[in-house]
Amino acid sequence: MLEDWLVAIGAAVVCGGAAYFLGPWLFKRIPEPELDEGDTKLAYRALATRRTAVWCGITGVVSGGVLGASLGWSAPLAAWLALAVSGSVLGYVDLRTRFLPSAIIWPTYVVVALLLLAASAGSGDWSAFVRAVVAAVVGFVVFYLLWWVYPAGIGFGDVRLSGLLSGALGWLGWSHAIVGVYGGFVLGAILGVALTVTKVFDRKAFAFGPFMLAGALAGVVFGGPLARVYLG
Repeated sequence: MLEDWLVAIGAAVVCGGAAYFLGPWLFKRIPEPELDEGDTKLAYRALATRRTAVWCGITGVVSGGVLGASLGWSAPLAAWLALAVSGSVLGYVDLRTRFLPSAIIWPTYVVVALLLLAASAGSGDWSAFVRAVVAAVVGFVVFYLLWWVYPAGIGFGDVRLSGLLSGALGWLGWSHAIVGVYGGFVLGAILGVALTVTKVFDRKAFAFGPFMLAGALAGVVFGGPLARVYLG
């Protein structure tokens, strides 16, 4: 029990500290996207503030603590902590700009993939890595089709993010991937409507990325227990 608490606290501190410093540092350096004529957005450099650092740090602490408590000192923990740090930054930038920068997402793919590869090598569970790759492809294709059918519903940044989250969840198990992806839609539907009704934000300015990230976290926490209940 004590070891579990130490892992959770350590993960929270590491993720919180990394996200606190990484957010503003990245926003000073990542390139701006090409916009369609007439479109505008808040410049990334404008987000390189103490407020951003605090927000990313708090999100990192919460995410890291939840992951540490759920995964313990296990093979995939490092990959998920890296994803939590990146996700804390991505969630904030999506809320503020409605963009998910490729300059953050693609490097995170590489880091998470290498750490999951190392996790499989260390644990000897190569089927988990194969499952992660398949889940990433399936998740990306599903979101791509949703974007292709109704591009006003989700942005292409969400499509890029879907493969990353699906792959990391897939390493843990299919139940984690299903709960995590579906959870993002459920949270987006419920909280999105609630926040729109209460006029917290305009529905037209809806950012889906944070809900995808929260859903993935829910998948880590509840995917295993739900699978055990379903399988008896």
